Amino acid sequence: MRSYLAAFLVSALASGLLTPLVRRWALRLQVVSATGGRHMHARKIPRLGGVAIAIALFLPIVSLFFFNGVIAQYMKQNVVRVVGLCGGGAAIGLLGALDDARGVRALHKLYGQFGVAVLAWLCGFRIDEVMLPIVGSLPMGIFSLPVTVLWIVGITNAVNLIDGLDGLAAGVVFFAGVTNFVVAYTLGREFTALVMASMLGAVLAFLFYNFNPARIFMGDSGSYLLGYVLATTALVGPTGKATTAVSLLVPVVALGVPIFDTLFAIVRRAVERRPLFSPDRGHIHHRLIDLGFTHRRAVLILYGVSVVLTVASIAIYLGRAWQIGVALLAATVVMLGLVRFVGYFSYSMFARRQRSRMRSRDTELLRRLMPGLAARFGATTSERALLDEWLAFAADAELAAFELRRLDRVNVEEPVLEWADRRSDARRVVATMVYPIGTDALARAELEISAANEFEDDQVPPQTEILLQLATDMLAENLLRLGSALAPRVSQVPASMRGREKADAAPPSSSRPAVPSGVES
Repeated sequence: MRSYLAAFLVSALASGLLTPLVRRWALRLQVVSATGGRHMHARKIPRLGGVAIAIALFLPIVSLFFFNGVIAQYMKQNVVRVVGLCGGGAAIGLLGALDDARGVRALHKLYGQFGVAVLAWLCGFRIDEVMLPIVGSLPMGIFSLPVTVLWIVGITNAVNLIDGLDGLAAGVVFFAGVTNFVVAYTLGREFTALVMASMLGAVLAFLFYNFNPARIFMGDSGSYLLGYVLATTALVGPTGKATTAVSLLVPVVALGVPIFDTLFAIVRRAVERRPLFSPDRGHIHHRLIDLGFTHRRAVLILYGVSVVLTVASIAIYLGRAWQIGVALLAATVVMLGLVRFVGYFSYSMFARRQRSRMRSRDTELLRRLMPGLAARFGATTSERALLDEWLAFAADAELAAFELRRLDRVNVEEPVLEWADRRSDARRVVATMVYPIGTDALARAELEISAANEFEDDQVPPQTEILLQLATDMLAENLLRLGSALAPRVSQVPASMRGREKADAAPPSSSRPAVPSGVES
């Protein structure tokens, strides 16, 4: 245990000292991240943090190679395997560093990853056979190489794809490393436990500089290296020959967040008919940000999921039959809850409908009504006539219900106008949306609209929301034209905009009728 603790401390110290130096080096070389688009940060941040992680990770391993002891003896007896881990990790880290510094085409990166994975297979990190419950041993035969390569490349890219928020990839890898360390230490796998202890120290120290607000990113150099190390060490079995189904399941559950995100990225891009390696803003961390969470809260949510999956993966390996079942059930519930929460299923269905130009019937009704709505509203000469036209529009659009009410912070007033479709009981109302009449700061009334959707979605389609907002804006404009008490305030508009608001409020001399004398102002 002292060797593992020493490896952890040495690695953490090295990572803590090297990361600021690598940061300055990256800034001097202008190896910095881009801003805007799918990138979540507003300023340029240096990359190449993986260089510090790599040095810190391999330093205790290489150092112990020259000392006598159980771990040193194992490494001397398995030099090829040590070369496969360190050499392969250095090679794939270098590939990532080149991509960070100069950019490498996606296909060329994939070729490099396949090459390093083949090297790992040649060095003994392979899936030769899988021990399945009841069935027994299932030899891979000629499929050993492709299965192993797909495993290593898949885990490597899964870690890379999750690296989208400050500290996210490093934290997820840390929890997965805890799983691997506990399993390796319990089963007496000294070399794997040493590698995991070193990785945990390097990643934990790096997180002090990488957590939000990040001062440096690990870049592809770090994500590729960490993914490769997790993938290869998972293949080191008790005998080095057979891999049990459970031993493969443990890292899959522990890395549930990045694996789940990668699988949905593949499905998403297939549905949208985009190249497999094309970047987008559909990853799980992007979805959390779009739901309104801050960077830090989004990361902490995914940390919490990773902690649950870490506990579940350890229970799967070390537990009895019923404990394994409970752990798998807990992991499944957490992942399904996460899928439901970020709306991946709704997103996939929406993207598929967009691709096939398939829209909700309610959206199509609104699209057909919108071109003539401005003329209908503009022809009214009183507030009552305008509200009658809105009622007719709601019926034509087959809205489920709406309520027009004044905004009064002191007294609760009765709605000015409310309406519900009698047929709405036979249709599923999916959401109720509130639209202020005018901007939030100037509104004196608001509309609460319940809209229905024939698709089994959890939300109103974005097109419907936009069309209803346009209709509300038209209503606000005409209420202002008619001098209604429901119209947005004008007197509180900033001086720079007051002239334009007054011009909008004043009726033209010939095209619009004069304001009736009996209308409330």
